[in-house]
Amino acid sequence: MMSSNRLINALHKNLLVYRRVQRARSTTQLGGLGKGGQVLSETNLQLGCLVQSQRRGFASDKKCNEKSVIKGVVMGVYAKEGDKEPKLTSSGEKFDDRAQGKISELVRETGMNGELGKGRVFTNVDAEFSMVAVVGLGQEGAGFNDMEMIDEGMENARVAAGVGARALQLQGVTDVFVDSMEYPEQAAEGSALAIWRYNSNRRKQDRTHIPKLELYDSPDVDAWTRGLFKAESQNLARRMSDAPANQMTPTIFAQSTVDALCPCGVSVEIRSMDWIEENRLNSFLMVAKGSCEPPVVLEVNYCGSSPEDKPILLLGKGLTYNSGGLCLRPKDCLHMYRGCMAGAAVCVATIRAAAALSLPLNISAMLPLCENMPSGMAVKPGDVVTLLNGKTLGIVDVSKAGTVVMADPLLYAQTTFKPRMVIDVATIGYGVCCALGGAAAGIFSNSNYVYKQFEKAGGLTGDRLWRLPLWNYYKQLIKPNFNYDISNRGKGPASSCIAAAILHELVPCVDWAHLDIRNVGMLTRHNPLPYLLRDRMTGRPTRTLIQFLYQMACPDNK
Repeated sequence: MMSSNRLINALHKNLLVYRRVQRARSTTQLGGLGKGGQVLSETNLQLGCLVQSQRRGFASDKKCNEKSVIKGVVMGVYAKEGDKEPKLTSSGEKFDDRAQGKISELVRETGMNGELGKGRVFTNVDAEFSMVAVVGLGQEGAGFNDMEMIDEGMENARVAAGVGARALQLQGVTDVFVDSMEYPEQAAEGSALAIWRYNSNRRKQDRTHIPKLELYDSPDVDAWTRGLFKAESQNLARRMSDAPANQMTPTIFAQSTVDALCPCGVSVEIRSMDWIEENRLNSFLMVAKGSCEPPVVLEVNYCGSSPEDKPILLLGKGLTYNSGGLCLRPKDCLHMYRGCMAGAAVCVATIRAAAALSLPLNISAMLPLCENMPSGMAVKPGDVVTLLNGKTLGIVDVSKAGTVVMADPLLYAQTTFKPRMVIDVATIGYGVCCALGGAAAGIFSNSNYVYKQFEKAGGLTGDRLWRLPLWNYYKQLIKPNFNYDISNRGKGPASSCIAAAILHELVPCVDWAHLDIRNVGMLTRHNPLPYLLRDRMTGRPTRTLIQFLYQMACPDNK
């Protein structure tokens, strides 16, 4: 009997040890025990390491922890200046007083210097919060940097909040409380973007849990809520762009748009093939007829002011899959071209945020949705189509179908909606990838005022835009043939500038901006923003477009 009891006790101890080991695998232990018995665990909170570690899951413990609530809190710490020690934010100092100075003591002992995006996760510091992530905020009092064209104070809050929230998410925390870091709206954006995952195609037990976000120790709940609205809208664009092409066909995209916008009071009209043929959107049909998936055109209208006010028109390129047609793209990168509808996804997400924020202006959107596929019905290199304005468009390169798909819908929308301003968003030219990488989207505009407003919006959101030339030089490159008026390819390697010149031909007399998001709206491979994920669709620049519309609606406010 005694031997069997010893055996049971030994098995019990082994089971406890095994569970501790399983829990320990989800954190990177640093240095054993600290003062007072706190277990110090460090998560490298820099972008590169964190993006790699985001693949870790917690499926093994999920069944046991489904009903348990694990709270964590994210605190910011400013970088030390000269001989001064790193300084906690005002909310961090209050929390430190509550924890009897343990946070500041641990910051000193672990050698944290407040460097932006770097920090540690501490456990056993507070009775209510199981884990505390302390993340560097960079220099205190950072403001707008003219050289970088960005408000560093706001961006630092996004980075620190996002990195800290993701670190706690990867430790299995279910409720994440975030320090406002003096910028509650930006802290909400960074944390909500960082913890979001597109994982609906994984088994439920293998999905990374998305924790609940709460604002910690700040009365500015309105700003926090605005930040969540903006981040959730960008996450909508990420979800739509990252979905496989067979799960985001034109018809499914239309249904997703209805589901996202109609509950917000936005009207969505779904136009089918009969309507498209009746209104002679022939350039769009030239590309769409190559696929078995039926094309769809969405007309979206948000009325936030008087119905008589002219709307701002958004046009989003909606190639839900772009194989290149008969000019087939290389097989190694075919999978990423499911994101060629990122422009349309950004437009849907922007209107959703505008409705959620009740922006006082009218917005209309035209979203042509189809696939570009090779088949016996596909458009052939050398085909010519007559546009609604009477000009002929020669389709020299079928893989550059973006301008062809957008041409007639752009002309139709101007005639129908009579907008005061036109903004088209599209993944068009590879040239913008070579020129800007993932740092900023390219913008072309015939209005200095419109560009300046976009430049200001990008500086505030951290999702910048850089102006590229819209010169007559490029217009000469798209008229090289006697058989048609415009070529969809033009001459030379400046693909983004050539595409902008084609679209500019179709916008004769209204303020216009073309956002080429080929480099930022699709997969991010190099140095993604710290609160986004590598090799995933980004949903950029949704928040910049929202901020731009806010500036148009409320020009006297920041």
